[in-house]
Amino acid sequence: MNPINSILILLATFVAVYLEASFNGVRHLFGAQIDLLPPLIVYASLSTNLVTLALLAVLGGLWFDSLSANPLGVSMLPLLLIALAINRQRGLILREQLFAQLILGLSASAVAPALTLVLLLSIGENPLLGWASLWQWVLMSLGGALLTPVCFHLFDIFNRALSYRPRGETSFRADREIKRGR
Repeated sequence: MNPINSILILLATFVAVYLEASFNGVRHLFGAQIDLLPPLIVYASLSTNLVTLALLAVLGGLWFDSLSANPLGVSMLPLLLIALAINRQRGLILREQLFAQLILGLSASAVAPALTLVLLLSIGENPLLGWASLWQWVLMSLGGALLTPVCFHLFDIFNRALSYRPRGETSFRADREIKRGR
């Protein structure tokens, strides 16, 4: 596990939360803001260790809640549950397949707001719910599904650019002279 990858994921989480809070173009255009944390959770679940997942869920949830109307800490548990569920089955998931990335992004982006809503209702909050909430949930799910392969592609580019690849060893040495003949 490369520590640069973990640092990049946490930095991307911070930037993603900031962009969600400051950029309102998507919210004004479609009526819903696409959540960027579930696609990052999917990527991190398939690429990093449990420490990075826990940091991502805790810090991402706290940063998100501090810039939203949610009570502080309510987004941490859904993100952590999604991360642990995907990480537990990561040996069976075809990480490189676009279809698998889309389905995981769709399911994570659909489950995260649903679990957050359940937590909000269980602590006695009264969130605004209506038919527009269904539209926002569908849009958030589809947006997360489309952003998940983008996360995989961007982080693969960053990993290739910032980390070295071990050189494959061969039995042939470049300084060896081959004598042929008798």
